[in-house]
This record gives sequence, structure tokens and C-alpha cells, in this order.
Amino acid sequence: MNRRQFLLDFATLSCCVGIGGMLINSETSQFVPTRITNSKSATVPENSKFDGNEAKKAYEKLEKQGFVAREALYWEKTREGLIKCTLCPRYCNLRPFERGQCKVRISLENKLGTLVYGKPCSVAVDPIEKKPVFHLLPGSTAFSIATAGCLFGCRYCQNWQISQAAPEEVESYDLPPEKLVEEAIANGCKSIAYTYTEPTIFYEYMLDTAKLAKQRGIRNVVVSCGYINPEPLAQLAPFLDVMKVDLKGFTERFYRSVCGGTLAPVLATLKQLSKTNVMMDIVTLVVPTQNDDLPTMQAMFKWILENLGANVSLFLTRFGPTFKMKNLPPTPSSLLTKLREIAMEIGLPYVYLGNVPGHEGENTFCSNCKKILVGRMGYQLTEMNIKNNRCPFCQTLIPGIWE
Repeated sequence: MNRRQFLLDFATLSCCVGIGGMLINSETSQFVPTRITNSKSATVPENSKFDGNEAKKAYEKLEKQGFVAREALYWEKTREGLIKCTLCPRYCNLRPFERGQCKVRISLENKLGTLVYGKPCSVAVDPIEKKPVFHLLPGSTAFSIATAGCLFGCRYCQNWQISQAAPEEVESYDLPPEKLVEEAIANGCKSIAYTYTEPTIFYEYMLDTAKLAKQRGIRNVVVSCGYINPEPLAQLAPFLDVMKVDLKGFTERFYRSVCGGTLAPVLATLKQLSKTNVMMDIVTLVVPTQNDDLPTMQAMFKWILENLGANVSLFLTRFGPTFKMKNLPPTPSSLLTKLREIAMEIGLPYVYLGNVPGHEGENTFCSNCKKILVGRMGYQLTEMNIKNNRCPFCQTLIPGIWE
């Protein structure tokens, strides 16, 4: 078995069980499967008292472990002498050596630092369809990376072992942007995907990598919750090809009670993206009894059409019991089918279903003649008919990057 086939087989396997962790061997530049470890509790204690001396000692210990903070972008000093992170809508105000909600951005007394620059905890070669991204080079592979930490605390997170962990709680690897891009090229990947956790938290690492990738003709895909402030998003957008945003629900109640965030900034991100050249995908995990009522979903579909247009790809994904929401049943396939039909009746032609193998909602249909343009079964292509970015049957232009 050659190197590329091994990677593809491993990536396909990792799709079925969650994220794929892979270790880079710097001497041979080969990938070997490795286990993602989580040696400590991956939750942040609530109402814990902050001890500045203990925090400083903890950072000094981190430095000895190789986690030397690199100066971060987007912060300011407050009148009280605190460091205020301005990267995301949380605006964490940090005392010396205190970390933000994301667990990776830290106050270094006179500046803000990031603990995860060039320190991914998960590296894998994935089918682009796994992101899920359906309108970018179908059948190609994406070099996928993540670091520890997240802005949210979604109660159903399937990658909670790393998203809810601090950098020192998981196994990490040294993979600076230059080497990352070289590895993507060496493995025949046509894109780099910043994914699995929340890429905003490793913004500087992502930005520097995206710039280098663009220079080498590698596409950039960001899989995000969309919780990012306008200025950093504007700086990042020129280097992106696709941003897949999780629109987790369409009420503030759901965002606050289930995700630990707010809805309004996500909608603002989507609106801002719609005015750029970045292709936009939206994914909503449909969680029974939580965000699946028809009136709310209909309102969401209408908002997408009115504010973002009909060219957006919308994925409605089946929920499976996990993490802190194991008490809920999986989403009925019949409900997902009904929601897809409603969304398409409202005027969204590219509506897909996730985690429902074999459903016609995995395929891309022409918005005009309704014939299958891209057939899929899971992460595998069964047919590919788009020619010169058009439907070969009626010549309708199909939004996307197809070749």
C-alpha cells in the first residue's frame, strides 16, 4: 500500500469515529496514527478564585514544557491595567497570567499571548466532504488541523476531549506554518482545513498558514462557529476560499443554554462574509426538542435567503447522543427530510443532509433542471457531472469551485 492510499484509508476510518489524530515524524516526513490523550479534566471550574502567583507559576511550568506564548493579535490595555482580548465577542479582561475563556490566550502582563501557535493537537488528511464542504473540489482531500481549546462549551460537542481542554492537557506537535503547508503539498491535498475545534482561537497560526498556502496555490477552508469580531475577520477573509459556519440554532435561548454563547455575533459574521468573495456554507445540527421546532427553522431558512442569498450551501445534520446530551434521541431522518423540503420550498436550492447515508440529500442537484450533478455516498463520489462550472444538461452556472 502506498503512502497516499494509507492516508486516505486512515482518514476515511477517522470520519466514522470522530476526529483523526496523526503525528508528524520530522525525520521521515511520514504520518503515523497516534492517540489523542486527555490526561486531565477538560472542563473549566466554575466560580474558581484566581490566584495571580499560582497563575504565574503555572505559566513558567508551561514554558518548560515548550508552550512559550507568542504575542497575539487583537488586544488592548484597559484603564485598570488589564489586558482585553478583542478577537471575539467575549472580550475577556485578563489579569496577569490569566487565560481567556478559550484557555489558549493568556495575559503576559503587558501584552496578550497565544499558547498554541504552531502547536496542533490533531493533524489528519480528510476527504473535503467530511468538513462538510460540497462545492469545493469534490473528491479532493484537505489537510486538517486543530489546536486545543474553544470559544464555546457546546453540550453536544463530539470533539469535547480537545475543544474543552487546555493546551497542556492534550498531546501536541510542533508544526509551524511553513512545514504545515509543505506537508499538505507532499500529501497531495488541495486545501488546508482549520477545523475540529474553533479555529478563531488559533487565529495567528491560521492567518500565517493561510497566507503561505495561498501563495502556493492551496485552498483555505475554515470550519467555525462564526464567533469572531469584524476586524479580525476582515483581515483573514482575503486568504480564504470557504468558511463553513455552524449556525447552531436560531434563538438566543438555545445559544446561551446549550452552546454558552450568543446568536447575534454569528449572524453578523454571516452578513459580513456575504459581502466578501469567500464561499459560505452553513451547518445546523438539528437537536431534538432543542432547536428543531418548525416555526423557528422556517424563520432561519427565510433569514438565510433574504440576507445571504440562494447560493449558500445549507447542511442539516443528524444529531447523535454525545458528551453532556446523551439523554436525547438521534434526530429522526423523517424530520430532516421534511426540513430540507421546507428550506428548498422557501428558495434555497443547495440543501444537504448530514449523517444520513444514502439519502438523496447527500447529492448536488442543478437548481434549474433538477438533475444530479454530484452524486455522493457518505464521503465517496458516485458521479461528477459539472463541466466548466455549469450543469452539462441545461448550462446553468453552479456556484462553487469545481476544478
